[in-house]
Amino acid sequence: MANDYVIVGSGVAGIAAAETLRARVPGASVTLISEDPAGFYSRPGLAYFLSGVIPAEQLFPRSPAELRDLNLTWVQAHVERIDAQAHRVVLADHRTLPYDRLLLATGARAAAPDFPGGDLDGVVTLDTFDETRRLVQRARRGTHAVVVGGGITALELAEGLHARGCHVHYLLRGARYWANMLDAEESQLVEERLQADGIELHYHTRIQQAIGTRGRLTAVETADGTQIPCKILAVAIGTRPRLELARTAELKVERGILADEYLKTSVPDIFAAGDVAQVRDARTGHATLDTLWPTARAHGVAAALNMAGTPTMYRRTVATNVTLLAGLPTTIIGTLGSGSDDDLVAIARGDSETWHATVPSWVVVERHDVNRVRLLLGEQTIRGALIIGDQTLSRPLQRMIDAEADLTAVRAELLAPGADVLALLHRFWTEWEAAHGPSS
Repeated sequence: MANDYVIVGSGVAGIAAAETLRARVPGASVTLISEDPAGFYSRPGLAYFLSGVIPAEQLFPRSPAELRDLNLTWVQAHVERIDAQAHRVVLADHRTLPYDRLLLATGARAAAPDFPGGDLDGVVTLDTFDETRRLVQRARRGTHAVVVGGGITALELAEGLHARGCHVHYLLRGARYWANMLDAEESQLVEERLQADGIELHYHTRIQQAIGTRGRLTAVETADGTQIPCKILAVAIGTRPRLELARTAELKVERGILADEYLKTSVPDIFAAGDVAQVRDARTGHATLDTLWPTARAHGVAAALNMAGTPTMYRRTVATNVTLLAGLPTTIIGTLGSGSDDDLVAIARGDSETWHATVPSWVVVERHDVNRVRLLLGEQTIRGALIIGDQTLSRPLQRMIDAEADLTAVRAELLAPGADVLALLHRFWTEWEAAHGPSS
């Protein structure tokens, strides 16, 4: 039985693993190493803190007392490298910590700006609690801000800065918002709501460079030579897994750290979980990188059980992201979208590669005012769904997509002109749930 467990990373994967280890092996030594001075907080909640919807205190899911009760050895430090042969991690201050089992839950970071001037004071991302707190301090009423990026995080930045009183210019590289995920009507719906709030949208616009004086941002210059004066340039062009530490141990990596369905990496006694882990799906054989809070939590639990000697296969469930688009509750489930967009590597604080896959499908749409349900149907199953507004169907659709429910009996009816899609789905769901049992 292992006695020394070391976890690198204080995000939800790391904390879930620590809680599971403490429950399974209460007498073992569990050390958690965090480079982030804020410790464990909700990264998906940073946007709500920026917009003023929640106070900073609500970002922390565990109180200091609850964390103390875990009886962890908490080390705030940067891990320089892993000595896998000696089973130890080496910190930047040259201290070493031994391990029997090591979990890498180092997460992902916001992608750095890819244009000149990206290092100026005033160029920001929505990545950590400290960065977001500093952004709130910058975002004073009347301040001009520019936002660049194509997905949810960019939209959150634009809305958050607007809520703080900034005059916001939102730069879109293409003809509409999030074209690889939303259809034209959905994009238009979001854009009209942003414009009604006073956010200026600039289409077909790319940043040539950020301009500054004495190291401080003063403007952005676009590809056509236009200059937009601003004191804040918020960049959301995707995320990148933190792979530097994994490479010091010569772990196998692709987009993330490659791990099997038991969260084991290519090196004995080292596991990976969360946004950094590219985990093999036992059903498909493919290793997938997901950046979703619930997935990271599930990774952490499964990894900890395997570290503690209880073989536990991680079963990947259907990718689901719940968010607000221009104030509208929105759920994205499964395969949705049509191809890739070089403005988006991932949905920051929540994405799955499968959403960007192109599959043979037919689109069925049902909408009422600002409520909208869009389905992507395969030959026998629902491949994906987008629900905007009324979320009544979100959970049933998630379960049906995850279970690959066979819709053959109603597929033709769903595709018929003038079909009452919601009524058909409700009827099918009622019959299917009766046959398969209620969801837990």
